[in-house]
Amino acid sequence: MPFSKLGLQAELLRAIVSQGYSSPTPIQTQAIPVVLAGRDVLAGAQTGTGKTAAFALPLLQLLSGKPRTGKAPRALVLTPTRELAAQVAESVQTYGAHLSLRSTVVFGGVSINPQKDAINRGVDVLVATPGRLLDHVGQRSVDLSRIEILVLDEADRMLDMGFINDIRKVLALLPKQRQNLLFSATYTDEIKRLADGLLRNPALIEVARRNTAAETVSQVVYRVQKEHKRDLLIHLVKDGQWQQVLVFTRTKHGANRLAEQLGRAGIESAAIHGNKSQGARTKALAGFKDGSVRVLVATDIAARGLDIDRLPHVVNYELPNVPEDYVHRIGRTGRAGEEGAALSLVEPEETKMLKDIQRVLKRDIPVAELPNFPLGARQPEDARPPQVRRHGPRHAGNAPAHADAHRKPRPRNPQRRAAGDAR
Repeated sequence: MPFSKLGLQAELLRAIVSQGYSSPTPIQTQAIPVVLAGRDVLAGAQTGTGKTAAFALPLLQLLSGKPRTGKAPRALVLTPTRELAAQVAESVQTYGAHLSLRSTVVFGGVSINPQKDAINRGVDVLVATPGRLLDHVGQRSVDLSRIEILVLDEADRMLDMGFINDIRKVLALLPKQRQNLLFSATYTDEIKRLADGLLRNPALIEVARRNTAAETVSQVVYRVQKEHKRDLLIHLVKDGQWQQVLVFTRTKHGANRLAEQLGRAGIESAAIHGNKSQGARTKALAGFKDGSVRVLVATDIAARGLDIDRLPHVVNYELPNVPEDYVHRIGRTGRAGEEGAALSLVEPEETKMLKDIQRVLKRDIPVAELPNFPLGARQPEDARPPQVRRHGPRHAGNAPAHADAHRKPRPRNPQRRAAGDAR
């Protein structure tokens, strides 16, 4: 089915064609006509399914049907992270290139004054993270009383990050009569409660099974000792000639350390997490997209919402504490019908985490045979054996444990907002 069959106006179709898109994805096919009809929507879709266009295109068409009066925004899109906010705002501008509508984005980590100026000039669509939006509310630089359409994008992640109170504060400032669109990769009890209190007779749209990984992503596990993970990753990247790899760690410190170690091994790498300045995060992501950065090492919160076309490889250097985060992680690849590969480096102490993930997926992840790979090649003074011999998964734990191997991961508190991503 072509986009022209979805009821979109000519100006939007021109913008779609200019981006090289010929046919809508399933979420776009289902959501666009429903949003155009003015209905509330509860949509369950994995990242990479084209959900941003699924709400941005009809939202723009609805707003273009009548001119803005005054300066107050008429549509509000809330996102959990700065990166996702910036990417959604870019999509809104791209799709609205031939419309007389204004949009802007507000998030933390940068000066608030240019954002105030942009809002004061008048905007139709405001894209925001909850914390910075409430900063503007507190400084009386934004009026939310004329919002006609509210979008909660990646609502599950916003709840995971502890934004529920901020969301409630924002909802209290909006007019009661409005259209509400809620998009979530997973359905939890919290999401159900939020949807019940927010949506009126919503259209239910689901293009992926609940809490499942994208079907186009091949998944595999390597069972490996903790102290050998770095060497295995270096071997996989170099031997496979991988040019673009997103690697997940559990902690910000771990992301920094691994990026530095990969760099010393001759692999251009950068870390992205909440403690990085917005400028550093933007630079790292830009380098990853243009190929100057080969490996991007990220924490879960920082990576949420990253929009990278045709990302071929995702590596779980450390498994996530929350099983559902595995689905979000590997959803970075295999997007919009493209094939991708997700590899997990699992040490013995992560066995329970792996079982929890497989329980969520409702299937086992295949265990691959370890390749031959050198150990400590960058440290000739290291007295460790020169290589790991290939063996099956049942024997993948014979090497002596490192002193750090018994260090317990810090439990994740989903109600605690990461300081670097809170605004």
